[in-house]
Amino acid sequence: MTDAWTDKRGRGVMNLVVHSAYGVVFVDSVDCSDVRKDGKMIFDLVDRCIEEIGEKNVVQVVTDNVSVNIAAASMMKVKRPSLFWNGCAARTIDLMLQDIGKLPIIEQTIATGKVVTVFLYAHTRVLALMRKFLG
Repeated sequence: MTDAWTDKRGRGVMNLVVHSAYGVVFVDSVDCSDVRKDGKMIFDLVDRCIEEIGEKNVVQVVTDNVSVNIAAASMMKVKRPSLFWNGCAARTIDLMLQDIGKLPIIEQTIATGKVVTVFLYAHTRVLALMRKFLG
């Protein structure tokens, strides 16, 4: 599994972990700050890990669904056709929920909920009453 992120200063890091019946094991962390993050770079990184672990011990690669990972998956399919490359379900659901949150009625409901929450937590007596009557 890969997990890539960028901090507030634009520094990129990619972590690689293995998940098996015995648990999750950290394999590597790569500073990607000064590297162009394209499909070839991701492919090389994942392929190197597969070589290290042994292809016979790898069944599936899981990443998020960004275009560079899809490009890397295409390259991997050519080199290692027996492996599965899947997008992360949690990331896919997160993206779906973000899109749902942009629907006008949902966006308005969320905005109203935020206003009510700010009001309640800014007024301790009202918050106490709410807790008393709503449990």
